[in-house]
Amino acid sequence: MIYEEVVVLSEPFAEAVDRVKTELAKVGFGTLTEIDLQATLKQKIDQDISAHVIVGACNPHLAGRALIAEPQIGVLLPCNVAVRERGDDVIVEAMDPGLMASIAENDDLAPIASEARSLINQALAALTAAPELGGGD
Repeated sequence: MIYEEVVVLSEPFAEAVDRVKTELAKVGFGTLTEIDLQATLKQKIDQDISAHVIVGACNPHLAGRALIAEPQIGVLLPCNVAVRERGDDVIVEAMDPGLMASIAENDDLAPIASEARSLINQALAALTAAPELGGGD
């Protein structure tokens, strides 16, 4: 089972995290939480890991619809997007919202999850799209 969508970026980590949040916002997902796993694990258990941030992203319109269809879905919100260093690359992994619908086994969630998946995929695609060049003569 595929449970995430993945893109690989070649840019500084902090810049990648900012771009992830920006592209998610462009498609309607706000950042509810941001967990710095690298700092947390170092502080709590003195474990060193590569840079790793989990962004808790939420589209309020979709979340509201999902909560009406299935009030218990709140335990599966928000949509998590992990941004982590791997060598010289930055890996961006977004949870597939379809998992929420399949776990809840509520057919009313399927179109909501599908819309969320489409929007998240748009944001991920924008991260890997070639930058637009300015107009020339």
